Amino acid sequence: MTIHDTLTDRRYSKTDRWLIAAQNGITTIFGRPNGTPRPDPAEGFDESELDEAERDQSARLMRVNHVGEVCAQALYQGQAATTHNLQLKQTLSHAAAEENDHLIWCDRRLQALDGRKSLLNPLWYTGAFVIGAIAGLAGDRWSLGFLKETEEQVEGHLDSHLDRLPAKDTCSRIVVQQMKEDERRHAETANRSGAADLPTPIKSLMRGASRVMTGAAYWI
Repeated sequence: MTIHDTLTDRRYSKTDRWLIAAQNGITTIFGRPNGTPRPDPAEGFDESELDEAERDQSARLMRVNHVGEVCAQALYQGQAATTHNLQLKQTLSHAAAEENDHLIWCDRRLQALDGRKSLLNPLWYTGAFVIGAIAGLAGDRWSLGFLKETEEQVEGHLDSHLDRLPAKDTCSRIVVQQMKEDERRHAETANRSGAADLPTPIKSLMRGASRVMTGAAYWI
């Protein structure tokens, strides 16, 4: 049984689930998380010969994407910890497991590019977990709405990275494309499950927070 499975297991108390969420946070930031059995989409492709500037650009963008996946784990864990809806917990658990795939793939790309993770990952995770917990407390429709809006914004963000990644960096582009497809599917699942449409000010606030995070993660 994975950490994500325990969040939907009725045998675990609320305290147990909070402790499990804390364990998942430590694993996400400092350890090696477990994903699904899906293969790395870049597996089997040869590394491209990138010059120093191209390699640096790819590494910075993949660091930003890695931070996004750290935040995604925190958001889902926060939402799952505060909702009482078992079906919603399962939806969040499934999405979180696939987001762990993204986390692993981004980590591998960073290693291949001689890049590093963001030094601010503990801060990103903590802030995103709190936001996710608040969204979960607001009610299931709003929690799903937050999930839908988050995934749609992330999809747009990944689309912009496909424009900014070096054309020769095939491996990173393949990973980002698969991540984008997964985010779209998660947003569609949330919408079908009854997501509420978030007010425009909240959407704008989310975009502003995302710009701060991505801007800082590009450098730090």
